Amino acid sequence: MKFVSIRELRSRSAAVWDDLAESKDVVVTSNGKPIAILSATTPTTLEASLAALRLARAQLAVAAMQERSREAGIDRWSLDQVNTEIDDARRQRRD
Repeated sequence: MKFVSIRELRSRSAAVWDDLAESKDVVVTSNGKPIAILSATTPTTLEASLAALRLARAQLAVAAMQERSREAGIDRWSLDQVNTEIDDARRQRRD
C-alpha cells in the first residue's frame, strides 16, 4: 500500500494519480498520521464502491459498539436489564 503526505499530494499530484491507478489505494498522511484513503474507481463502479465503503464503515461502527459493550460489561446483561434500559430510554424521550 502506498502512503503519500499532503505536501506530496499537492506537489506531485500527477505521480500520485499514476500510483493510484496502479495500486488502487493510496493512504494520505498528515504529520505522519493517516487521514484519508484515496481509492481508484470508474464511472461504472462508483456507486458500488461507495456502497462498499459505507457498508465497511457501518461494520466498523458496530464492531466498536460491541467492543465498548464488552468493556463496560453490558454484553453480560440479562434480558430484564436490557428491557429496563430500553424502557428508561423511551420514558426519557417522552418526558
